[in-house]
Amino acid sequence: MPWGKASATMGWVFRPINSAELADIFTLARREGLTIGLRGGGNSYGDAACNEGNIVLDITRMKRILAWDAASGVVTVEPGVRLRDLWEYVLADGWWPPVCTGTMHVTMGGAAAMNVHGKNAYKVGTIGDHILEFDLMLPNGETITCSRNENDDVFYAAIGGFGMLGCFTSITLQMKRVYSGLLNVSIANCADLGAMFAEFVRRVPDDDYLVGWVDTTATGAATGRGEIHIANYLEPDVDPYPEQTLRLDAQHLNDTLFGIVPRSAMWRLMRPFFNQMGVPFVNMAKYWSSWLKDGDSYQQPHAQFHFLLNYFPDWEKSVGRAGLIQYQPFVPRDKAESVFRRILQISQARNLAPYLGVLKRHRPDPFLMTHGLDGYSFALDYQVTDSNRQAVIELCKSLDAVVLDAGGRFYPAKDSVLRPEVAQAYLGEEAIKRFRTLKERCDPDQLLQTNFWRRVFT
Repeated sequence: MPWGKASATMGWVFRPINSAELADIFTLARREGLTIGLRGGGNSYGDAACNEGNIVLDITRMKRILAWDAASGVVTVEPGVRLRDLWEYVLADGWWPPVCTGTMHVTMGGAAAMNVHGKNAYKVGTIGDHILEFDLMLPNGETITCSRNENDDVFYAAIGGFGMLGCFTSITLQMKRVYSGLLNVSIANCADLGAMFAEFVRRVPDDDYLVGWVDTTATGAATGRGEIHIANYLEPDVDPYPEQTLRLDAQHLNDTLFGIVPRSAMWRLMRPFFNQMGVPFVNMAKYWSSWLKDGDSYQQPHAQFHFLLNYFPDWEKSVGRAGLIQYQPFVPRDKAESVFRRILQISQARNLAPYLGVLKRHRPDPFLMTHGLDGYSFALDYQVTDSNRQAVIELCKSLDAVVLDAGGRFYPAKDSVLRPEVAQAYLGEEAIKRFRTLKERCDPDQLLQTNFWRRVFT
């Protein structure tokens, strides 16, 4: 089942522990006439890791740290190493992953296959920008090494290639040097979407991390109001006790909220408010809380700042049993504000206001099937119910036209509704043709497939 829980599929799940077992599964699939879909941590919102009626290859047991150089910050990992495993391994030596998603449960193989980004995408790009090389097992069992200088065409296509060329067996990355386990964090309250964009523009040149929360239910002059969390690394010698703040026990989230409520139970407490009547009040309370905290600054451990989805475990369950669809368009910077405002207005007019909206700034990247551009993304969570499912899908189709008209793009890791004509429009015929040519070379039998691949590219 995808993370968004808006759909489910059945298949045969295999969990190899090494490359030899991985090769055996490829052989088995070919012999039995089955296809293989690769699955990392299972954090894709849609069907990118689903393979209905066929094999799902779960790589989470291939989880060794293969090499670590504490002097240079270069690490080599197997694809099943989770982001949590990685930061816990390198932090005490004064390093941190250069790119962090909202959950620490993504695997490095999944992160590379989806070319994930974080709250600092405008400054450091995607995870692919920090991958030095990788080994990729092709479906015929051959393993090739890829870097910017060796098999570079596969390097730039497999990163962000949603697992359709081969399976990563090792990934070498450059970590980020840090001098404290803390970040300097501040809050900026924004009265509307225009104010939020203005604040982003002002802060992008200097700040290390920016992420905006948007009240998606506010209307009129308040449309797009919200808050921005800003974070910056501490410079050398600023933290008087780095040996303490870099310890793992200084990073981990407490098991309870306010020392009373177990975090694992929070989704149950939130669920009664996650409906069309409750969400506007929740958003209003959050907005006015940020207004009271406007300008506040404090220090926060890296893990607590980055991994909001782990702050409330199983958060996605709070929206109900039918799950959610996340719609995340990427729009060039000169058109993003007007497009995102229009998206909110259309959603509200159809009584389908998203329950959560998150704004980020981005930069282009060199990867073939990229979602990156010089602009902004707006991640919107729409609740799905038995009665509104088709209406949400039709809404997303309507929004596609608005995004494409502005030269926008989409993100496979978050997608549930992308159509072939939309993918062709934003990726371009030439990029898709080049990718198909590489797939024919790396996977001539079309062994690697997922529901997402069949839905969008076949």
